[in-house]
Amino acid sequence: MTETIAKKDVQKLQRAIVDGLEDVKAQDVQVYNTEHLSALFERVIIASGTSNRQTKALAASVRDKVREAGFPKPRIEGEENGEWIIVDCGQAVVHVMQPAIRQYYNLEEIWGDKPVRLKFGAAKPAAPVKASPEPVAKKAPAKKPAAKKASAKTAAKTAARTARGTTASAPAKKTPARKSAKPAATRNS
Repeated sequence: MTETIAKKDVQKLQRAIVDGLEDVKAQDVQVYNTEHLSALFERVIIASGTSNRQTKALAASVRDKVREAGFPKPRIEGEENGEWIIVDCGQAVVHVMQPAIRQYYNLEEIWGDKPVRLKFGAAKPAAPVKASPEPVAKKAPAKKPAAKKASAKTAAKTAARTARGTTASAPAKKTPARKSAKPAATRNS
């Protein structure tokens, strides 16, 4: 009976870890059963993040989800640089890596002889698809990023003016374009 309870605990821990990785949009999540390879842990979970910021966020999300599921706080190593972060959750070890590091070390070759099938998003029920009566309202937020880009351009122009010594209220002087000696109409003749 203790084996079935322990197995349920490992599955619950695995689900919490995968949910934490999904919340921050981890890439290429792989789960491997390592019971037969090591007595220290039963699962190795490998996931990729595209940047140091994302790998750090993935590790923090896993830590939070594991704590919310009622497990002890995991130990985290490698957060300083964020290229390869290890989250030790006891019965499961999570490797959050950037793609180049993951490809170089190829942990799948070491731990990957028994992959575990995952049901992504299983803990979150999918919402039924319904026709929206107001499609215009959904399209309006898509225009906001363009407004942010415009404000970023404005901020960049202001910063450039400040660097040149001009004030934000006074527009920068434009240099006149060079004019050729001959008008454009007489050049071809």
